[in-house]
Amino acid sequence: MRRERSKPGMPRPALLSLGVLATGAGFIWWASVNIGAASSEFADAHISLTSHPSPPVREPVESAVESDTPSDPPVPDEVLYPDYPAEGELIGTLSIPAVGQSFPIIEGTGDDELKRGVGHFRQSVLPGIEDNCVLSGHRDTVFTRLGELEMGDQLITETAAGRFTYEIVNIRIVDKDDKTVIVPADHAALTLSTCYPFNYVGSAPDRYILTADLVTD
Repeated sequence: MRRERSKPGMPRPALLSLGVLATGAGFIWWASVNIGAASSEFADAHISLTSHPSPPVREPVESAVESDTPSDPPVPDEVLYPDYPAEGELIGTLSIPAVGQSFPIIEGTGDDELKRGVGHFRQSVLPGIEDNCVLSGHRDTVFTRLGELEMGDQLITETAAGRFTYEIVNIRIVDKDDKTVIVPADHAALTLSTCYPFNYVGSAPDRYILTADLVTD
């Protein structure tokens, strides 16, 4: 019996060439898809990073009396004080006859001012003017004996405007965040503030407050 001879197929070299071409085309397609996706992800990430808002700048925190009032000092009483003192300026003295002490009054209640004496809170009026004049001091320097004072004791301020004598009418202890210490008054008043307890180690949680009314000028 005669066997049928099979028809000749495609030559082996041609098959190999087609396989290489198919593989190359597949690689090019895969690369274009993945590189495009990667480029898209990079672009998204870049947009995300560049469009993200910058962190807020932290404002410096004042180290003395705290307030929600504006930072500008009040308009001075032209009769007593033609010009408002600059921050850091010596504006007078505070005398406490009951304990035999006297301290310089410095304009401002920052760290530098309180190291030099009693600080005058800039958002309050100056001594002798009708309203609330607020003075602050450290409990371990100028105001170590503030707790010895009693109702009726005198507080005397002397400035370029004159000598003003106040008598203590109220003594109280408040939380450090209490804002009633710096409220306006309808008469000439003087408020002294310091940290409390006096012998507390660390940042004291309260404030010791003396309020006095003007009796002579």
